[in-house]
Order: sequence, then structure tokens, then C-alpha cells
Amino acid sequence: MSNTTEATFEHNIEAHLLANGWGSASSNDYDRDLGLFPDEVIAFVQNSQPKAWKQLIARHGGESTARKRFVRVLVAAIDHRGTINVLRGTVKDSGVTVRMCWFKPANTLAPELLERYEKNRLAVVRQLHHSESNPSASLDLALVVNGIPVASAELKNPLTGQHLDDAMTQYRTDRNPYDQIFAQRMLVHFAVDQHRVAMTTRLAGEKTRFLPFNQGSKGPGEPGAAGNPPSSHGYQTAYLWEQVWQRDAWLQLIENFIHVEDGRVLFPRYHQWDAVRAILAATYADGPGVDRLIQHSAGSGKSNTIAWSAHSLSRLHDAADQPIFDKVVVITDRRRWPASITRRAPSSASTRTLRS
Repeated sequence: MSNTTEATFEHNIEAHLLANGWGSASSNDYDRDLGLFPDEVIAFVQNSQPKAWKQLIARHGGESTARKRFVRVLVAAIDHRGTINVLRGTVKDSGVTVRMCWFKPANTLAPELLERYEKNRLAVVRQLHHSESNPSASLDLALVVNGIPVASAELKNPLTGQHLDDAMTQYRTDRNPYDQIFAQRMLVHFAVDQHRVAMTTRLAGEKTRFLPFNQGSKGPGEPGAAGNPPSSHGYQTAYLWEQVWQRDAWLQLIENFIHVEDGRVLFPRYHQWDAVRAILAATYADGPGVDRLIQHSAGSGKSNTIAWSAHSLSRLHDAADQPIFDKVVVITDRRRWPASITRRAPSSASTRTLRS
């Protein structure tokens, strides 16, 4: 693997995604006025909900008109409700209800839901020219779900003299936070070099605040320092595209982790995401009745980790498609809970207590 240029870095990430369930989209397919990839939007609706698409064609008097009007309805819904709300919910056009994303069912009792889930279109875009105010500006990578851009990444290669700090500076100084793609579409932005990752959910010029998105020097769950463990097979930051951007994991993030609190998008830190997934995997393997402990340092987001764990455990099913828990009870001495703990009632799923 050649790691000597930023373009090679970009190519290697794209190649991994394309080999693992992602498709590709071109910057030329992006409509800067709409803030969408219209062809991806329509292809998703046609393939995943053919009956609804036929109804839209009939009610709009033809396919061409149906395409234009549905995309405009979708734009209005995102502008009004936000990207995450639209992806988790539905859009109604002329009395026809359309889902903009299908999430993996908790069990296999309804095979048609799994078939629809497989129809999601996840695409990676290289060098996305996104800005009407600055047509030459481009993002190194953009991640798109069913035609809606949801994340970006700026990549830097230390071998060319640029590092993580340069990627963060680029977001702060070269990206207009009022561009539609940042202000009303994307949910998270990653600054990435070969050794470290940082992320932010809100661009605000020089005031943009990045948080580390690293595993720790000894790896996730192990005592260590900042950064990431050495890698003998490639980039130290490969966990970002191999684990976090893995197709199922990325859709799970959109469904269960990302939420809006006080007008701001909340995206989990790596240690929070890893802790929740670890407790889910262990509980699925061992069943109920096993005590487990998640340790976080002060200020590292314990409340949200508890909330995400509780919601995820409430819908966890075993290999026989039976819910592992009837309900989840959280006992805590904390007085303030994040919005995620009340975002939705747990689904019907023996009682388990998580202690903070």
C-alpha cells in the first residue's frame, strides 16, 4: 500500500468502502440548489418502495414531474425537520407516504423488512464540489445515504507535511458554515490523518470545536494515553472507515445514536459508541443476568452512554428472535438527562438495571 500522497489516502478509503457494501456517486450528480443527489434519491424510492413510486407517477401525471416534485417535497421536509428526523421518519407527497431510510429489523420475523433494509443506497463521493458561493471548494470525502449527504471528511497525510490540525484548520477557515450542505444537510464532519481523528457536528468558523474520535493508545477499553494503537497492517485510523463507516454500523448510528439536543446534533465519541456496541454484543452472546461495568472519566458523556445502552438493550433479540429483556430500568443519581433518554419509549423486549 502506497501512503505517500493525500490522493492515495483518499483512494484507499474509497476502495475499502466500495469493496464492503458502499456504492459511489459523482460530484457532478450533486445539485447545489437542492443540497441532494436527486438521482440517488429517486433510485432509492423506486427500488425500495415501487408501489409508492407508481402512485406518485399517477398522481403527478408522469415520471418526470413525479421526480421533480418529490425531490422538492423532500427538500422542504429536510429544511423544516432536519436530516436525522427525515431519515428516521417519513415524507408525504400528494397523500403518498415514503420512507427515506430503512433500518435493520431487531428480529427476522418479517423478512420483507430485511429486504427493504438491503435496498438502502450508501455512497461515497470524492472531491465533492458543494458550494454555490465558492465553486472551486471541494470536500475530500462525502458520505451519502439515499441521496442525502450526511457526513464529510478532510484527509491529511503527514508524509506530505500536513497533519490533523491542518484538516481542522481547513474546516474552520476554508469552509463556509452557511453553505447549505453544512447548515442544513450534513450531521458530522471528520478531520483525519493517518494517526488521529477528530470530529465536529457544527461548523462555526474559527469557533468550530472539534472533539477527539480516537481509540486510545492501547486500543478501545484498555488503559492508555491519547491517540491510537500502532497498526502493523495499514493506517492507525483505519477503524474509522472499517468499523464506524461499515455499512450496518453506519446505519445503526443514524438510527440509534445521533440525535438533536437544544438545536445541536449530538454524535457519539468513539469510546461511547464502542462501549454500547460491546455491551450489546456481550449481552447477545451471554443473555441476561450478567453484571457488566462501563467506565468513563469525568465529562466524557456517561449520561448519553447509559441512554444509548438502555435504548439498544430494550430492542435486543436473541438468536431465536425472542426479546432478551421485557423492559430496561435506569437507576441513577443524576438530575439531568440528555434528550436521547426520552427520545422514544423502549420497545417490548427480563428486567435489567444499568447503574451510573
